[in-house]
Amino acid sequence: MRIGTYNMINQVYGAKGTKKPNTTSGTNYASFKDEVSFSSMGKDMQVAKNALAGVSDVRSARISELKAQVANGTYSVSPEAFADKLISAYNAQSV
Repeated sequence: MRIGTYNMINQVYGAKGTKKPNTTSGTNYASFKDEVSFSSMGKDMQVAKNALAGVSDVRSARISELKAQVANGTYSVSPEAFADKLISAYNAQSV
């Protein structure tokens, strides 16, 4: 064994050893406490999520209105609006 190499390793890693946690009255508890904190953005997101949980995803009034228009034959789609939405969806997907 080369002693010079051993000394170089001790210099890199430090020869002080590991530090044991402070003990109080003979117990083996560390002297620090774990702590958790939440940002205000996280709290705001939780409030918004809870508010939206009670809201229905389906707009029943709008759906019944559209169904009535389709049944009566009065429902029409603007070709320009459809083309604009189709192009914007394609552009968003290709990026």
